Amino acid sequence: MVKSNYKLDFEKYTVFVKIKNTIYMKKTLLLLAAALLMTACGNQEAQLKERAAELCRYIPDHELREESREYLTEDFYCVLDTMFNHLPEFEAMDHEWLHYFVTGNGGTIADFDVVGVEQTDKTHAVATISVRQKWEDGSFDPNTDVEEHKLVMEKVGGKWLISDFDEHKADCLRHIAIARDEQAKRDAISDYLVNEIGKQYQKGEICIPTLMLVASEQADSDYVPVLCDCWVFWYNIVGDTLVCVSGGNHSGLMSLNVENGKYTVTSFEQTVDGAGNVASAKRIFGSYYDIYENVHANEQVREAVRKEQLKEYVKRNNLNVHYYQDYGWPAVEIEKRD
Repeated sequence: MVKSNYKLDFEKYTVFVKIKNTIYMKKTLLLLAAALLMTACGNQEAQLKERAAELCRYIPDHELREESREYLTEDFYCVLDTMFNHLPEFEAMDHEWLHYFVTGNGGTIADFDVVGVEQTDKTHAVATISVRQKWEDGSFDPNTDVEEHKLVMEKVGGKWLISDFDEHKADCLRHIAIARDEQAKRDAISDYLVNEIGKQYQKGEICIPTLMLVASEQADSDYVPVLCDCWVFWYNIVGDTLVCVSGGNHSGLMSLNVENGKYTVTSFEQTVDGAGNVASAKRIFGSYYDIYENVHANEQVREAVRKEQLKEYVKRNNLNVHYYQDYGWPAVEIEKRD
C-alpha cells in the first residue's frame, strides 16, 4: 500500500510539473511576442519619424517646387498647384498668407524637428513638427518662438506622402471657391463692358477692360450689387505690343443676377460726365465714396491694376505680347522677363 501511494503521488507531481512548464513556456512566448511587437512598433515609429523629417524638406513654403510633386499626395498637390500657380491676383497678393506655411514673410529659414508621430491607422499618420526660424548664416532669431505644426501623412503605393499641413488644404479649397466665384463675377462684368460699352468706342482688334471693384455685397440669393471703377480699352496688336486705340472710364453701380453660379449684368447706373460728376458719384457710391475716389484719382494704382489684368489676359489667351502702349506714351512692359 505504501508503494502504491508513492507511485500515485509521483504521477501527480509529474503532471503538475508538465502543466507548470507549459504555463511557463506560454508566458515566455507571450512576453517574447510582446517584446517583438514593441520592437516592431518602435522601429515603425522611428521609420515614420525619419520619413516625416524627409518630407519636411518639401513643405511648399512660399513656393511649390516641381520636385515636391512626388512627396505630396496627388490631390494635395493639385490643390496647391491651383493655389500657387493658377489663381488670378485681383489685388497684389491678396491671398499671400496662404503661401506662408511656416516662415511667414520675414525672410528666415525654417529649422524642423520631428517631435513625434502618431499612426492613426494603416495608411494615415500625423507628425508633430516643431519649427524655429534661423537666418541664412545658420544663427537663430532670438525673437522667434518655437512653433508647433501638424504634418498629415498618407501611405500611397507603399510610400508615406504629405496629404495636409495644419489643415491648410481646407483653407486653400475655401479660397479657391471664393476666387472662382469672384472670377465668374468679373467675367460677367467684363463681357458686359466689352459687348455693351465697348461698342461706343473706335474698335481695335481686342477689347480688354480694367476692373477695380470698390465694393460688392450680395443682398439676397439672386441680386448682387457691385460698385466699380472700370476702364474700357481697345487695342491693336503690333509686334509684341498692345497699342491702345481708344478707351474711357465708366464708374458706377453694376446690378448682377446670379443663378447656379452664373452671373449676368442686368443694369449699370453710371456717374455722369461734366459738372455733375462728383454729385452723382457721391450719390451712387454713398459710404464707399472715399474708397472710390482714392482708387479713381490714383493713376499709379490704376496702371498697376491694368498691368496685372493685362498680364492675366495675355497668359489666359496665350498671346505673344510683352508690352502695352498708350498714344503719345512709351511702351510699358507687362511682365519682367528673365
